[in-house]
Amino acid sequence: MKADILLGLQWGDEGKGKIVDVLTPKYDIIARFQGGPNAGHTLVFNNIKHVLHTIPSGIFRENAMNVIGNGVVIDPYIFKEEIDKLVAQGIDIHSKIIISSKAHIIMPSHKALDEAYENDKGDKKIGSTKKGIGPTYTDKIARTGLRVGDILLDFNSIYQSRKQQHIKILSHYSYSFDIEAYEQKWFEGIALIKSMQIVDTEYYINKQLQSGKSVLCEGAQGTLLDIEFGSYPFVTSSNTISAGACVGLGISPKVIGEVFGIFKAYCTRVGSGPFPTELFDETGALMQKYGNEFGSTTGRPRRCGWLDLVALKYAIMLNGVTQLFMMKIDVMNTFDTIKICTAYSYKGSIIDYMPNDVEGVEPIYKEFKGWNCELPSNSFNDLPQEIKTYIEFIEKETGVPVSIISTGPEREKTIIR
Repeated sequence: MKADILLGLQWGDEGKGKIVDVLTPKYDIIARFQGGPNAGHTLVFNNIKHVLHTIPSGIFRENAMNVIGNGVVIDPYIFKEEIDKLVAQGIDIHSKIIISSKAHIIMPSHKALDEAYENDKGDKKIGSTKKGIGPTYTDKIARTGLRVGDILLDFNSIYQSRKQQHIKILSHYSYSFDIEAYEQKWFEGIALIKSMQIVDTEYYINKQLQSGKSVLCEGAQGTLLDIEFGSYPFVTSSNTISAGACVGLGISPKVIGEVFGIFKAYCTRVGSGPFPTELFDETGALMQKYGNEFGSTTGRPRRCGWLDLVALKYAIMLNGVTQLFMMKIDVMNTFDTIKICTAYSYKGSIIDYMPNDVEGVEPIYKEFKGWNCELPSNSFNDLPQEIKTYIEFIEKETGVPVSIISTGPEREKTIIR
């Protein structure tokens, strides 16, 4: 059996949570492979909004097992808050969640370091969520990290040693963070994790694939935030591209099947960093309003702009995308004219690729006629011709079919072609 991958093709917030929830009935296992509580995957069903940060988005489907892979970083404090909400809804989390022994743990002092580093940057802030993600991945690479498997060892001794290292670093910053106040609920989260299924998930997933089980690898953030290929340094601290699924779950490239790439019908970005098609006018403000573009993790307003086809093609290339899923097409319902960036003006030339100096580009647009109407929930044939023209242009330019079109946040507002 092959493992399929689902990931975002823009700067995150593409709508991955909803699509994982829609696709889950086809899969036995949903596995998160990178990121941490900086992710915010939103699902809406039965008129209730659910936001997941660390838990895979298959948790609300009865027959799906949810794996938190070795590439994920976990804050026990936030994890327990998330679990408590699921338990209150009657979900048996102990039988539905498996955690990798190799996943790294975000310590209270990691969160303090993250805030200290970001505040110290002054007007050069990168827009960190200040969740401790970066410092945790830093310790992982420096080989001084704390892992879930350590909970089963002499945990307190290991923890105190790591904590003191961080306190020494924090002493060089004029920043105060009450680590002890955060620790109380953090240790409650540690106790919860210890009570759950902690296994070597690389063995688990590979055995399940060999036995014929289906796996969907769930990414967080977006391709353009990848630590290697995103708009560095305004990126996250992990590999958000499809290759990240292999190292974040311990599976071979040979077992990868479909790669589902999710993108919005327009673009958004949270925090700092280059954004070639960003709109600073009323149109951008209306996109933000109609799309409810506020971060599900931080609540920060998202910057909005037209669809960037140059960036989308780049993301498709990096990930080997086999199917495209378009989200939030309904947000465009009231615009008379819709634009797509098809190329950049850069240093006096017209280019069709993303240069390293993305700040220096100017977008070149192709205009499309808007549709100015409400959309059917699940019928492609009933969509206005203007939308079909918009989608067909994207398919022609990218060479990848648009297989799913989301016309609203609810499960049922999904067109599967």
